[in-house]
Amino acid sequence: MEANWLLPLMWADYKLAVVLDDSLLKSLVWTDYKLAVIFTVLVPIVLLIWSAVKQSEAIVRLLIIYWRVASLLMITVYLMIPGWPISFISGLCARILIPISLWFWVDLNEEIRDRPDSPLKLTLTSWRWAVTIYSTLGAIVSIPFLSCAFSPGQIETNFCQVWLEAPWGYKEIFHPNTSPGVLGFFGMTALIIYTLYLAYFIFVRLGKQGRSALEQ
Repeated sequence: MEANWLLPLMWADYKLAVVLDDSLLKSLVWTDYKLAVIFTVLVPIVLLIWSAVKQSEAIVRLLIIYWRVASLLMITVYLMIPGWPISFISGLCARILIPISLWFWVDLNEEIRDRPDSPLKLTLTSWRWAVTIYSTLGAIVSIPFLSCAFSPGQIETNFCQVWLEAPWGYKEIFHPNTSPGVLGFFGMTALIIYTLYLAYFIFVRLGKQGRSALEQ
């Protein structure tokens, strides 16, 4: 018997299924993946290289923090390759954690704000707001798909399988000779390490150092 708290997710699934046919849902999901590549991979790589060349320490540190947090997106891809339901939870968590990682640090925000106006500063600010809006909207849209993680058998439906197509394509390009189970194992191992480090950071380091103290 389904838990009562799953009923809202199942009802949201039903409403989405009514509104979106398979082709439209697939189109929206692939658009989301394309935007993710642009906002969460390509632009921050350019910004990291640019800020390193300009020797902007505050921006470099912010982007290193971003990449540490955003690695959860790559972990999610590896968990989706074998179709493991937990990937829908990790994907939602990544969308929530990324904006937090970009705005949480008081000292970095002050250093960046006090920098003279420049194309780098403008690009960084624009990207921070763009990825924040994208991640926030993505998190909201992802909520109905949590049923893919919690509702038995739901992962086998088109409603959930459409999210696995891009990770399968990634596997065919970068890991054509590796079984999905092995890649999923690597993803699960990385998720455990990620979770342990995040818990240590929140309950130990952050509790002692606060928002203004960062590792050099």
